[in-house]
Amino acid sequence: MTTSSALDHYRLLGRSGLRVSPLSLGTMTFGSDWGWGADDAEAQRIFDAYVERGGNFIDTAVNYTNGSAEKILGRMIKAKRDRIVLATKFTMSREAGNPNAGGNHRYNLVRSVETSLRQLDTDRIDLLYLHAWDFTTSPEEVMRALDDLVRDGKILYLGICNTPAWRIAQMQTLADLRGWSPFVALQIEYSLVERTVEHELIPMAQAMGLGVLPWSPLGGGILTGKYSRADLSDENGADVASTRKGIIASTGHLNERALAIAEVVSSIAHESGASSSHIALAWTLRNSAVASTIIGARTVAQAEDNFAALEIVLTDEQLQRLEEASAIDPIFPARFISRPMAQQLITGGAAIRGRE
Repeated sequence: MTTSSALDHYRLLGRSGLRVSPLSLGTMTFGSDWGWGADDAEAQRIFDAYVERGGNFIDTAVNYTNGSAEKILGRMIKAKRDRIVLATKFTMSREAGNPNAGGNHRYNLVRSVETSLRQLDTDRIDLLYLHAWDFTTSPEEVMRALDDLVRDGKILYLGICNTPAWRIAQMQTLADLRGWSPFVALQIEYSLVERTVEHELIPMAQAMGLGVLPWSPLGGGILTGKYSRADLSDENGADVASTRKGIIASTGHLNERALAIAEVVSSIAHESGASSSHIALAWTLRNSAVASTIIGARTVAQAEDNFAALEIVLTDEQLQRLEEASAIDPIFPARFISRPMAQQLITGGAAIRGRE
């Protein structure tokens, strides 16, 4: 069974002593440059509603709505700067056709951080994420460059997103061995429609001291029940879509399996007197590896509905139904070593109790 919480019931972020709200306010919806975000006035109302309830963890990125999200956020936080844990990201290109305006290398890292500091109008970034692995920059270059910025006081803590578990483990080990700043946060897609991260990424995060922050916990809106079989799509274009539906379709989640999971979520919501969003968000928060779940809203009504998920208590029976609907198949080596013959060979038939 899960337990209820509130925005001002803070959690520690990974191996750090930093205290953050259990829901992080995402700002990819701040600004209308991409055609579907909140305007400045509505973004302000969303921000105020979050902060007034004790929320302190804000998530953005240098490229969200072409930089507008950081600029809007910078104006909002000015009077409350020391009450806010401000997280942003680097990696994504800020200039089409410029090969060094994106990637994980030192050049882009430094320029991106300088851009974020200007756009946010602040003297520091509390948590900087590497937004996605570029598969070209060496781990040594990345970790040393990040550590230099921490030592300069421009960044306080480090996180990473959308990177293979083996690479993160390598980078974290390198930081520990060299005495460089380690990662304390891992931001990954995690929801009832995307649970494959449970194979490697979440166990790695727990073992290496990274707090998990799920993005798209509502499956891009699929788990709210807003899509039907008439919306099924396998759209996979390279450009950022001009509609939210196009964005979700490009993830590959707008499929029959996801809609079936959404139906179970809806059923549990109905019997609980809650919204589907409440159930989907509460499910992510029940995982002890999760430090804070990232929510995104285009209206203050959507934001307030998301906040209410912290009051939801899922029963063991409800959790079991969600587990059965969204279960993922095991992968190698877990698929192999969990089988009876392998276990017999490993243990010699002895009964052995593992660590909790």
